[in-house]
Amino acid sequence: MQSLTIRLSAPRGFCAGVDRAIQIVEEALTKWGPPVYVRHEIVHNAHVVEGLKAKGAVFVEELHECPDDRPVIFSAHGVPKSVPAEAASREMIYVDATCPLVSKVHVEAQKHADAGRDILLIGHAGHPEVVGTMGQLPDGTIRLIETPQDAETISVENPDNLAFVTQTTLSVDDTAEVIGVLQRRFPSISAPHKEDICYATTNRQEAVKAMAEGADLVLVIGAENSSNSKRLVDVALRSGAKAARLIASVDFVDWCWLEGVSTLGITAGASAPEILVDDLIDACRERFDVSMEEIRVTDEHVTFKLPRILAI
Repeated sequence: MQSLTIRLSAPRGFCAGVDRAIQIVEEALTKWGPPVYVRHEIVHNAHVVEGLKAKGAVFVEELHECPDDRPVIFSAHGVPKSVPAEAASREMIYVDATCPLVSKVHVEAQKHADAGRDILLIGHAGHPEVVGTMGQLPDGTIRLIETPQDAETISVENPDNLAFVTQTTLSVDDTAEVIGVLQRRFPSISAPHKEDICYATTNRQEAVKAMAEGADLVLVIGAENSSNSKRLVDVALRSGAKAARLIASVDFVDWCWLEGVSTLGITAGASAPEILVDDLIDACRERFDVSMEEIRVTDEHVTFKLPRILAI
């Protein structure tokens, strides 16, 4: 059998916010029984969503698809203020599974608005987290910037009373470039007291940087609509991997990709369960003489409390 060295990136997979969101759905099913409704995918991973569906969760796109008499959960990405307001007006039981680190960005944006500052949000248009953050304030209060070019060309009415916040799942390096442009153009712009990009996103990117150099191929397990997973592919390529691909699971691997590959890097986005990593490694062992290396850059011990409503 062909020899294959697998470099396993660590940390990888579930972050504390994802763990909490999944646990919220499971606890809600235990407390109220099925069905429990979930607005949008609780996290961006089909394996997780299908598992929760099997337990009685019903996933919908909008609140109007939910009956008034069943609990509804809002996804980890956050929602506009109009969503819980509508749920309250319908006297629905609702549980907000927004990641606390996303909620932190919402609070920052509100504080900037209260101080009368113009607000710029660095993020990806259409991503649920961006929609939720922009929906914390009236339309037009927050403007979106996606690229350094946007930062170069955006015009503001009062450059001395300006602030920025960011989506939590961005590429650290890409975001630093955008921030650099903004700070050059608007030296007095207010920055977050603590970086908005979450610890898990940063840690997974740093681990991939350490793992990818010299790798023939890096496989990132994650969903196509998972921002943090897609960024890991970009980071791997920038860090010296000869090739990098995003796969939802081992079922999406074309084994022709591994022809001539002697060093394979594996990681998983923050919403991908470890079982998908195990399945990929097992499939590699069936085809190759595998030796394993773990590339660990840090340990994570973060946990988040569940909403009080689940304890009542």
